[in-house]
Amino acid sequence: MDHGGHGMTMDLPPFTLGRGLQYSPDYFFLIGCLLGLALYGWGVLRLRRRGDSWSPGRTVSFALGVLTIAVTMCTKLNDYGMVMFSVHMVQHMIISMVSPILLLLGAPVTLALRALPVASRRGRKGPRELLLVLLHSRFVQAVSHPAFTIPLFIASLYGLYFTPLFDFLMGSRAGHITMMVHFLAVGLVFFWPIMGVDPGPNRPGYVMRMLELFAGMPFHAFFGIALMMASEPMVDAYLDPPASLGIDALTDQSAAGGIAWAFSEIPSVLVLIALVYQWYRSEQRQARRSDRAADRDGDKELAAYNAYLASLQTRGQ
Repeated sequence: MDHGGHGMTMDLPPFTLGRGLQYSPDYFFLIGCLLGLALYGWGVLRLRRRGDSWSPGRTVSFALGVLTIAVTMCTKLNDYGMVMFSVHMVQHMIISMVSPILLLLGAPVTLALRALPVASRRGRKGPRELLLVLLHSRFVQAVSHPAFTIPLFIASLYGLYFTPLFDFLMGSRAGHITMMVHFLAVGLVFFWPIMGVDPGPNRPGYVMRMLELFAGMPFHAFFGIALMMASEPMVDAYLDPPASLGIDALTDQSAAGGIAWAFSEIPSVLVLIALVYQWYRSEQRQARRSDRAADRDGDKELAAYNAYLASLQTRGQ
């Protein structure tokens, strides 16, 4: 018996972490993950062949981000996620809040700007110039503005799960892939201006970034609480879980709400730590620049004073 157009048997044994992490690829995401790693690796190798350096930490972070997507979509987590609301919510939270943070800490846009070839002739635009045009376009300015990112982040929860749209998307493989790609895109758009690792049109100060981060989190927590407190199942896709799983739809929905509520805290703390560290590094760089400027000014004053003394000596002679 199939479910959701995925061609997957519904007679799954009760979920355990060991079973959930067994290899079961979704080839759309598998190919996407391999392509992402290949392009990132090409960029790093291109820099090294040119004699430039690239942070190993950024490479590890990006690779971990791709790995979280692969674990979410290319293991039996994806199979169980089609019949268990709680496992689906784990997928949602990872791919929308953990994967984007790790990918963005890898600074893929910065790597692309440094690795892509420039135009061979004046007046023409190469790949690097085209990327710069896109980064400074009105479209990117609009989609990276808090007035867009925060409502989008909230709407991707309430507008999806509390409307018939979720059941519609769960009804086919293409719909499910679309939904997961949407979760990843929303996470990237929301965290990109907040993380501030890559260049972009909207880069507010660190305090404003923290405010943006926490602006959407209460809505995220309320969403989880709403699922936990509901007296009946809220989505039809998980209304009749397979008997082999030994779960109740309402209990499973309550667990899904608890997962959503918990995940509103964990990524926020990780991003906050990253922001504080970036802020500290920025202050250190600013202090070093100020010290160098002061040293240069001091050298100029000392040189001027020595010249003044030399002129006095010349006059005395």
